[in-house]
Amino acid sequence: MTLPSLDAPLKIGTRGSPLALAQAYETRQRLMTAFDLPEGAFEIVVIKTTGDRILDRPLKEIGGKGLFTREIEDDLLSGAIDIAVHSMKDMPVAQPDGLALTTYLPREDVRDAFVSLDGGKLADLREGAVVGTSSLRRKAQLLNYRPDLEIVEFRGNVQTRLKKLKDGVAEATFLAMAGLNRLAMDEVPRTAIEAEEMLPAVAQGCIGIEQRLGDDRVSEMLSAINDTLSTQRLAAERAFLGALDGSCETPIGGLATIDGDTLTLRGEILRVDGSEVLSDEQTCSVADGAKLGVEMARKLRSQADDDFFSWLN
Repeated sequence: MTLPSLDAPLKIGTRGSPLALAQAYETRQRLMTAFDLPEGAFEIVVIKTTGDRILDRPLKEIGGKGLFTREIEDDLLSGAIDIAVHSMKDMPVAQPDGLALTTYLPREDVRDAFVSLDGGKLADLREGAVVGTSSLRRKAQLLNYRPDLEIVEFRGNVQTRLKKLKDGVAEATFLAMAGLNRLAMDEVPRTAIEAEEMLPAVAQGCIGIEQRLGDDRVSEMLSAINDTLSTQRLAAERAFLGALDGSCETPIGGLATIDGDTLTLRGEILRVDGSEVLSDEQTCSVADGAKLGVEMARKLRSQADDDFFSWLN
């Protein structure tokens, strides 16, 4: 491919966790391969976010998903970096004026992983067992399945959460299969939970790349590594999330799959305590995925009692 003008290293902004860095390195490698560039044509810029600094409180108490992106997006707007690499399940639906998510890499395993140091499975947990998670979705899904379990807050990167398990803070936790795969952490005892049993977070397993609008050089480079299938799937999932005003305060699961020209979308909303789940599954043409996402969200909202969405108010 013809290389757009590259007078200085392309600066790739990322959080500093091992997983975030692995995602930035994957982005760099794909661009190197696409344009036959050396590693020196890129610079990885680590940016510490508020969400990385404050680990002793639930996200909903300190501002939600934007806490993992705000400082990175500020640097992108100022020109301190050229692109930003994100875990898409952490991304707010709306981006700041002047920025856009334009590129998605091929999606990894979308499933959740049940992690217990003794190698046990979710079904093996004793009555009243303590499980750690910072995800309201996972908490609500788990309490719907096993209301006897005790859920404790479990924030931090993959390594931090595994250490908490070793320290006995909880008997088990959940991680994303995608993260474990990207970190090549084959030694971690885990059981993949099928999406039919535990619907994953919207966009789980997908890396997204954000850029400044009007940056033609970056647009041309990123177009070479964009994955069409991931883009189509996320269009439906994030439309569903957006129509539900999805944030870190919303227990929402969603997953789109594509077979030929047909897209299938599954979505669910839950009460925080797991006492009620509303779900739906529909199909449409791939081109109508985003429209279906909005329609499904509206349908589920219409089925809910007045107090079901109290967490949105």
